[in-house]
Amino acid sequence: MDFLFNQNVLLYIAAYLLSAIPFGFILAKVFAGVDVRKEGSGNIGATNVLRVLKEKAPELAKKLTIATFALDATKGAIIILIAMVLGAEPSVLWTIAVLSVLGHCYSIFLGFEGGKGVATGFGVLLVLVPIPSFVAIAAWFIAGKVLKISSLSSLVGLIVLLIASHLLYPDMPDIHTHTPIWIIAFMIFYKHIPNIIRIFKKEEKQIV
Repeated sequence: MDFLFNQNVLLYIAAYLLSAIPFGFILAKVFAGVDVRKEGSGNIGATNVLRVLKEKAPELAKKLTIATFALDATKGAIIILIAMVLGAEPSVLWTIAVLSVLGHCYSIFLGFEGGKGVATGFGVLLVLVPIPSFVAIAAWFIAGKVLKISSLSSLVGLIVLLIASHLLYPDMPDIHTHTPIWIIAFMIFYKHIPNIIRIFKKEEKQIV
């Protein structure tokens, strides 16, 4: 039983469970009476919340989209910040980051379905590797303005993040490996495979 009360174990469990909360689904359901899992792309993330609510509840679309993105971005980061205050080791912080993205992408509250991990991933990485993350966010923003395809701009930001992290931190401080970032990137990429297929088929919808 002592294992269950270990500080690191508690942080890992908290990271997964908090990040597994499907804020996009909850906000759209509570405030607009819409189940985003049954509309649009069926995703619980901010993009689908915006796309669906523009049609179903346009007066709430922007507000709930911003709230969804903010909550998804901070739910993993907040556990990392708590862990920092508690003096957790860098390896623990990176494990929390991976579990946070895992929780969002494969939520226990949605039968291990979930979002694509973009907001949650960038949220945790913004805390742990802020400079590469800011570079990636800038690339994501510019790509979004030019391409107007949310999934494609997210993937551009992800690629830029990987490149920037390797260029700025050839030997990642404290943990001496980029493996956690690659695991997070793989989860986000894997969840985007349907989008990538639609992009090649020229069927991916733009955000207007």
